[in-house]
Amino acid sequence: MSSTTGRRGFLKGASAFASVLVAGRWGTLSAAQIFKSPHGKALAGVFPIGWTPCTPDNRLDLQRMVAQCEFVNKGKVAGIAWPQNASGWQSLSSEEWHSGADALLSVKGKSAIVLGVQTVGFDTSKSVEYAKYAGAKGADAIISLTPPGASDEEIIAYFKALSSASQLPMMVQAVGDVSVDTLVALSKALPSLMAVKDEAGDPLQRWPSLRERVDGKLEDFSGAGGHTFFAEMEEGFLGTCPYVGLSDVLQRSFELHQAGKKTEAYDAFGSFLAFESLPHANEYVLVARGVFPEDAIMRSNPPAERAAAPAPARRGPRSPITEAEKEEIRLALRTYLKRYLVA
Repeated sequence: MSSTTGRRGFLKGASAFASVLVAGRWGTLSAAQIFKSPHGKALAGVFPIGWTPCTPDNRLDLQRMVAQCEFVNKGKVAGIAWPQNASGWQSLSSEEWHSGADALLSVKGKSAIVLGVQTVGFDTSKSVEYAKYAGAKGADAIISLTPPGASDEEIIAYFKALSSASQLPMMVQAVGDVSVDTLVALSKALPSLMAVKDEAGDPLQRWPSLRERVDGKLEDFSGAGGHTFFAEMEEGFLGTCPYVGLSDVLQRSFELHQAGKKTEAYDAFGSFLAFESLPHANEYVLVARGVFPEDAIMRSNPPAERAAAPAPARRGPRSPITEAEKEEIRLALRTYLKRYLVA
């Protein structure tokens, strides 16, 4: 299917994930307002931020990149986005970015592939190169953080350049001091902008004003590890960008909520939160589920960048994971979460 730049080209009607209405306190979003990729994939639901798995000597592990994407597809998760903050995107060379993108795109499945195209220093020409590559190689959408310290005019110009280069639907990851006013201006200027991953403030507080001002023509996603997703679904959010490990559980909760089975959706979400409370659960879950080997390491952003990036609150530094903690994670997966696991 060829790509198109107009919003009408992306709004294709009911999707596999949203054939019913999404009801929230602020009204009802019909399935006709959900974006679809040029390949017909619904751009709504759970879009985990992919890890960047490496071998013990810190070389990009392309086999595990593929395994991660296959895991998302087997879990019937809406899609995967890579590389963003959780992927350690600042640490990637251009060669690694291209190799990682190729690995994800080599997996032919129903989950959408969203490629992150921001570059260190927010070099527009380099980001345009990445965006062109994403469009040419068959990605479903692109995503970029907002350039730090940029004016509204500069932000709009940056995303217009990416849109023109890729010809794909686009998601903006709002960080720093990006205001609702800026997001409204960006939405009006760019018909291809389909969603915002809002991390520039409390998305639940910002969403009512944002939605009203863009007339429902922008989907709202969140981050924060998916820990506030149920409250967001109640307000009509159409997606979240958590970590990968339990993305199939969150996708199940999303689908149940959309089908009006809110009690079942609440139970699934509660099981997700209970698992997340286990020490080292998020870091170890993909090892426990057979996706990554025990000795895999994950790329992270440089320390200064990590300090500036939004992150959930922690209880303090943790000791290395113990064998007992590993077994507790496996026990929770096979005992308490088994009914929700798809992958």
